[in-house]
Amino acid sequence: MNQFSFTDLTPDFILDAIESIGIYPESGLLPLNSYENRVYQFKAEDGLRYVVKFYRPQRWDRYEIEEEHEFTFELANAEVPAVAPIIKDGKSLFEYKGYLFTLFPSVGGRIFEVDNLEQLEVLGRFIGRLHQTAKAKPFQHRREINIQEYLIDAKQHLIQSGLISRSLETAFMTILDQVIERVKNSYNTINTIRLHGDCHAGNILWTQQGLMFVDLDDSRMGPAIQDLWMMLSGDRQEQILQLDTMVGAYEEFCDFDHNELILIEPLRAMRMIHYMGWLAKRWQDPAFPRNFSWFAEDKYWEQQILALKEQLSALDEPPLSLLPNF
Repeated sequence: MNQFSFTDLTPDFILDAIESIGIYPESGLLPLNSYENRVYQFKAEDGLRYVVKFYRPQRWDRYEIEEEHEFTFELANAEVPAVAPIIKDGKSLFEYKGYLFTLFPSVGGRIFEVDNLEQLEVLGRFIGRLHQTAKAKPFQHRREINIQEYLIDAKQHLIQSGLISRSLETAFMTILDQVIERVKNSYNTINTIRLHGDCHAGNILWTQQGLMFVDLDDSRMGPAIQDLWMMLSGDRQEQILQLDTMVGAYEEFCDFDHNELILIEPLRAMRMIHYMGWLAKRWQDPAFPRNFSWFAEDKYWEQQILALKEQLSALDEPPLSLLPNF
């Protein structure tokens, strides 16, 4: 088993793994857009469509994955719309020749519109419901959003990658260090809860039944604002209106700590740096150079120098505030 390339996951291997739990595909395997794991859609003999996910080895251990599943089941029991794994013989996590994998029902729908205030209001209510359930208990195994992993380790992956040309390395590392130091001085959480963790438009669908959360693979402990800020777009005034819309609906179901607004820009910076570090860390997986070839080009690093300078300025600006109530 190769932890980087998933080279063992041939079609025959995948079919054998699925059949080992009593599900028999009758269609071909359609690869879905996932780079961290390997995900395929298929139709089975029972007439239903499924999605199978093979987890990247050594990213999450069995206990962490099972804890994510348990959280999803809690949400489903609380009537929070989240796609939960399929249970077979009392289990939702299966193993085949060293690979951990899970089956989900295939769910179709329209993509979420981040610039639609009506949809943002609905989303705010559902995130409020999700967080109200999440507050019941903490994760025991899954990690927290933290400075070490998102900034320090990410920087180390970038250094070790050798992908930044010497002509740009000094400029990039200088601004990177400045952003890291600023975030270390400003990211301070008091209350953390279980989160979706990666709540962006790509992980939300409008189905025939309404809004549906998908893919809790990045679920962690962290501040509530993490599941809200990624929906913000446009200029400052547009973001204030979007945030106000979501938080107003959120508070119908769950209290919101307005002090967390100061964490939006630190969390944005952490996501930027963590993403770059993730690409660098996974560069030995052939899927990454093939799909992210621009990551090794000088033009990309020039753009990131500018983006980090802009983010450093954003960290110095007053945090977003909600509209006053009259």
